[in-house]
Order: sequence, then structure tokens, then C-alpha cells
Amino acid sequence: MTERANAAIFYASDGYRPDAKGINGRRVAGESFLRGFLKHGEVEEFVILTKSASEANEVTELATATRPDKALRAVGLVRPQAIAPVEALYYPAANISGEAWRRADHGSGAWAICGVTHTTSTPGIMQGLFDLRMAPLMEWDAVICTSRAVQGAVQTQMDLIDNHIRHRFRTEPPPRPMFPVIPLGVHTEAFARDAAARADLRAQLGAAERDVVFATIARLSPHEKFDPVPIYIAMHAAARELPAGVKLHVVMCGIFRQPYARKVFEESAARLMPDVGFLILDGNKAEDRKAALSGADVFLFMIDNIQETFGLAPLEGMAAGLPVLASDWDGLKDTVVPEVGLRVTSRMLGPHHHVNESLRLQGGVDDYTQYCAAVSAMTELDMVDMKAKILALASNPDLRARMGAAAQRHVRDHYDWKAVIPQMQALWAEQIAAKTAARARSFRIPAYCLPVSPSPSLLFAGYPSATATLLQERFHAPDRSGLAPLDEVLALRNYQGLNRTFADPAQIAVVYAAVQSGKSRVVEICEATRMREAFVERVLMWLLKYDFIRRTD
Repeated sequence: MTERANAAIFYASDGYRPDAKGINGRRVAGESFLRGFLKHGEVEEFVILTKSASEANEVTELATATRPDKALRAVGLVRPQAIAPVEALYYPAANISGEAWRRADHGSGAWAICGVTHTTSTPGIMQGLFDLRMAPLMEWDAVICTSRAVQGAVQTQMDLIDNHIRHRFRTEPPPRPMFPVIPLGVHTEAFARDAAARADLRAQLGAAERDVVFATIARLSPHEKFDPVPIYIAMHAAARELPAGVKLHVVMCGIFRQPYARKVFEESAARLMPDVGFLILDGNKAEDRKAALSGADVFLFMIDNIQETFGLAPLEGMAAGLPVLASDWDGLKDTVVPEVGLRVTSRMLGPHHHVNESLRLQGGVDDYTQYCAAVSAMTELDMVDMKAKILALASNPDLRARMGAAAQRHVRDHYDWKAVIPQMQALWAEQIAAKTAARARSFRIPAYCLPVSPSPSLLFAGYPSATATLLQERFHAPDRSGLAPLDEVLALRNYQGLNRTFADPAQIAVVYAAVQSGKSRVVEICEATRMREAFVERVLMWLLKYDFIRRTD
């Protein structure tokens, strides 16, 4: 690979730090990708685009520990052009329109942008996909779809948006960015089962050797992840048909966001499957996640919620050598192939039946959680099919062993980051080649007139009496004897209270000193201070504002 198959990584802790920002699928996938890219990326150097030195240090520490022989270069967010000679930027979400606007001042062909889908059902992401068609995105930009199902959903929304463009503007929409299918990955070696953890979990359950343990690792939310009640009903029905001496157990390892959710999981289990063993483990604890994978015989992932798009956890189960019992749903259709597990038939009503849910979400009557819960309530997982497949796996240890071994091979060959990162690098190379070939179609929008965020001096030009023309003016420093000095006024005003100041106090002092020494014009002050003209003008405006300097008639 060369730099033409490399991408600078947009890094913000929120997208990559489940340990610091909270565990969710997006952050877990982001952290896993970053480690995978640092470990397997074939590049001359790693480049990150980030807004702060502290965030840059987070990646530097990880890179040093992972590939100490490979250079890493951090670029500040306000100077994205400095990612060069790298010609692509990877952004860890689907809404890459903001990055297209950031690029606009440098030209739409300055670098290619690549995003990735996670949950696509939120109002923010659906609006974000609409924004893609209004932003200066080009056909060499891309949004990775992590499954064929998600690609279908995104393309459906693109069709709706483009039809709107045709009817509203009486013109054909611009070329779309690319929407390739590339899966998420896992570090397969991290999920090896542990014999001691297996023994401990099964002892905690009271599970005998012939008993069969089904384990789920997921966010434990009945309204925006999966409804556990159909699982309990099917488990109870299957347990009644198993041979004597074989008991079923269900382990749910995850995180509850609300007390209500815990009540649904615990009380429903006790009431609906009293003869099935049941245990809840804490998904925040690595040792509990390890116990769930080590002690299980089958990985269970019965998703019925549009919040899900790919399903990372079943790959972890496969990496641990477990067969999978999953719903026939979104990305699970790609990952849970017949050799590695069984999928339960799912059904939804047709489009006209959910108009009410769409309108209530769009109008703010329902929030996102209510929206997901309502759609889930009208999503069927075939109960006869689920019970039959529970029985098939529970009653056949040879089938479980065969599928578990196949699952481990399958995930290693297709979903380890060692196999996924080259696909991403190949995409970046394709994007860069397309950008180079179509350079003539590139265009630039000056930063001061971005339609989504124009310069306030342009947008609000009618507010002040006049526009300052400092380049043509002269300045002097009046006598301030007995008045508060510069550092005291800055301290009193305390711009740093917002963690943001228009200029560093030391730099303000340097410009002020230049005027005090007799430098009266902007060009002279720039020469004396070695500062940029635009920056000096900003500081002069502040000094004028507080009467530290005045215009010379």
C-alpha cells in the first residue's frame, strides 16, 4: 500500500473512547477500528485530524504501543489541508456533510472524504443523509455501509431525496457519493474462551454439563435494542420438549440505561420462563463479558429493532467459537451464514402501516426511543421458528460443535481487522483515483461565504455603522496613566471562562507593544511581530474596543 491508499483519521474522543465516554456500539466499533488500522494499516505514516493536543496524545499513546516503528502525525482541525500528502479523510459517522463544508475553501478535489454508517434510524442521521445531497460532496466521496441491508436503507432514502430534488428544483440531482458495503471488524484473538471463567459461570447458574447456555451481549434495552419477552416465551416452550436431564439457561450481559428496562428483563424472565435458568451480568465489566462468552454454548442475538444496523456482538461470539442463534435482521443476514448459525424469520408491516410513527417522530410528538419501541412492537420474530431453532441447537451438541468451529474460521477469515482494513484502504485508493480523474469537476467555495455558515461579517454586514478598513489606517497608543493595564483588563474580562479566546493574551501584548513603540500601520506591526495580517487586524480591533489604541487622524 502507498499513501494513495491511506486516509487521515478524524479523531474525537466521543467516537473512539467507550471507556471514557460510555459503552455503545458506535464507540466500541470506533475504538476497535482505530486499533485495527494502527495494527494492520499498510501506510507510510499515520495521520490524524483532531481539535486538541490532549486528543492527539490519546492516539499517539495508542499508536506508540501498537506500532512503535510507524510515525504518527497530528493535524489541527482548523488546518485540514495539512493532512497532505494524504489525499483522503476518514470520518467515523455517516453525516460527512460538515467535512465537505470544511473542505470547500480548499476545493472539492482537495481530498476525498469517507464516512461510515452506524445507527441510521435516528432523526439526526436521517436529516444528515438529506444534508449529504445539499452539501458539496462529490462522486469520489463515500459512506461505507456496514451491511447490505443498511446499503439498501441508505439508497432508499437517497432515492426519496433525489425525487424531491427533481420535483422541487426541476433538475437532475448531482452524482451521488459512493455507498460501498464493507463490514465492521473485530480482533478475533481477543475473544478466546477461558476454561476457569466457563466453570465459574456455569457454577453460578447451577448448569450441569449437559445443560445448554444461551448468552447475549448487548445493550439491555427492550425499547431500542431488543425485546426479551418473545425470547423468554420461546425458551419456555422449547424447554418443555427437551429430553430429561437437559436444562436451558439464558445469560444476558449488558447495560441498563433505565430502571424500567431492568424490571422488564428480570420480572418477565421470572414469570415467563420459570424452568429456564437466568442470569444478568454487567456489560461494563470485561470479566463479565469474558464469562458470558466462555460459559455459553450458543451466542443469542434476537434483534427486532431498527436501531441495530450491523450487529458487532455476534462476531465476538463467533470469535469465541460459539454457534449463533440470531434474528434474520439487517447485518445479521450477512454475518450469520448457514454454516455458523441459525436465523429466525422476522416480519414487518408494509410502509403505509408505519406512517403514524414517522410523522410522530418528525413532528417531535415522540422521541427516538418511543419511535423505536413502537416499530419494534409491530415487528414479528416467528415464534414457531424460534422455538424450533432453539431446540435444534439445544438438543444437538455435534451441530453446536460443528457450527462453532466454522464460526471461528469464518470470522477470522472475513471479519478480523486484518481482513477488513485492506478493504477500507482499497476504497480510499479508489476514491483518490476517482478524484484525480475528475479533477476538472472540482470547485471551491471561499470560507467566508459558506452557505451553511457564512462569516458573521458577511451575514451581519448591515448590523454595524461601517466596515473597519484597518489596512488603510494609522494607530497610536494614548496615555493610560492611572488606568487598568492590559493584563488586568484581560483578566477582568476573562475570555478563558468559555475555554475559548479570540487571541492568546501574550500575543495581544506583543501587538500592543508594537503600537506603543511607534508602529502605526498594520504592515509595520506585522513586520515587527512576525504575525499574519488577518491576526494582527483581529487584535487591533480588540485594542480599539477597550481604548488601548486609537485611530490617528
